[in-house]
This record gives sequence, structure tokens and C-alpha cells, in this order.
Amino acid sequence: MRIVTWNINSLRLRLPLLGDLVRELTPDVICLQETKVPDPLFPEEALSELGYSHQVRRGMKGYNGVAILSRHPLEPSHNTPDWCEKGDCRHVAARVQGKNGPVEIHNFYVPAGGDIPDVELNPKYAHKLAFLDEVTAWFRTHHLTRSVVVGDLNVAPLENDVWSHRQLLNVVSHTQPETTRLTEWLETGFVDAMRHFIPEAEKLYTWWSYRNRDWQVSNRGRRLDHIWITPDLQPALDGMTVVREARNWSSPSDHVPVIADLSA
Repeated sequence: MRIVTWNINSLRLRLPLLGDLVRELTPDVICLQETKVPDPLFPEEALSELGYSHQVRRGMKGYNGVAILSRHPLEPSHNTPDWCEKGDCRHVAARVQGKNGPVEIHNFYVPAGGDIPDVELNPKYAHKLAFLDEVTAWFRTHHLTRSVVVGDLNVAPLENDVWSHRQLLNVVSHTQPETTRLTEWLETGFVDAMRHFIPEAEKLYTWWSYRNRDWQVSNRGRRLDHIWITPDLQPALDGMTVVREARNWSSPSDHVPVIADLSA
């Protein structure tokens, strides 16, 4: 089973790029974030033509939005909370049949948190921390098996998940309150599938800002996109790829797709 997670930064705008991804990588399941399309306008037919007739999504106009697309039947999970009671379409979950049984996939788009790392001065940062606290509390009481968490979690938790740990310590996405919370969420019962293959001592990025004139030369990246698995799936991990070349596609997202291959 090949699972791809990608913050596409507008599904309708980058639908041609999604077609390129499908032709090059042939994933079984695609998890998208920032689809930015309300459900009535979701491009069901175009995605079905790409081979993904099984679709679970939550979307809104202009912001946020998550979707799971699959070549195989999906069983939506309906018992997930409305995080922070905002109804802002940041989580969708579904089960897909693997060769050894169903796999539950949780696709998240965690709030970015604005620019100021102060809960008093910045409501967006306060919302982000509250969101992470709620999610962590929920997963502590829901002990999952054969499950995967993917998405744009908007936190680079490790020193080598950013281009400069020292310079980004007070920059939103790498502040201590965020990294501590993301680690606590991971420790509710998951394995970091990306770091299973790439040691923590090595740099690993999935996002490069549009502000960089030449993102490859400056390489000021961050690992904001993640794939986690429950420990029972760890023996099934066959590979992981960060599709770095996608950052050079025409009109790209600032995030690149990440692949996990599971013989599950």
C-alpha cells in the first residue's frame, strides 16, 4: 500500500499537478491538506478519472480542507471530534482494506499559528496550542492499532527538521511549546515513519517558503509534513520518500508530497 500525504495548497488550482503525481508515483491512497474547496464544488469526477473514485473529504471555501482519495473502498470514520469547536475542516479519517486487514488513516491539517509565538498577543498561536492539546488528549484515550496519522502538522519537532535550530527557536513551527506538544502527541502510540528511515542526525525537510528566491540554493526548509504509524505496522514499513522535485513543478505548492510504502 502506497500512501502519499501532500499539502496541495488549493486542489482545484493544482489538479494538473495531482495528475502528474499520480502518473509518476501511482499511490493507492492520497491524503491532501489545504484543499480550499467546499464539498459541493469538490472535483469528484476529475479525481475519479485519475483512478480515485473513493473519496472522503471535509472542505470549506478558500481555507483549510482535507481529503482522503483511494483506489480502494473507504469506510469513513464518523466519531472524530470537532477540534476546538471551530468546524474548520482540519481532520478526516477513514479505513481502507490492506492485504492483512483494514488500516485506519487519519489526515490532519494543524493550524499554522500565525507569526507571533505568544498566546496573549496572537489568537492563532493560542488556537494552535489548544488544537494540539485536544488532539493529544483524544489519542491518549483512543488506543489505535493498524493506524496511520499523516498530514501537514505544521510543526518541525527536531533540531534537524529545520535549517537552523538556533535561529528558528522563536519562530512559529519550531518553538518549544509546539515541539513539546507534537512529541507528546507522537508518544500517545505512534512511530515516526520518516525518521525510521532518515536518522535524526540528518536534515529532513518537506516545506520551503515561497519567499526564498532560489529555494534549492538557500535550502532553508522545515519538516512540517509527517507520517506516523502504530507500532504494529512498523514491520510492514517498506520505504519512505520525500518528493523534493515537486517543489520545482510549475506553480508548485510550498510543501512537497511524502510517500510511505507499507506491505500491510
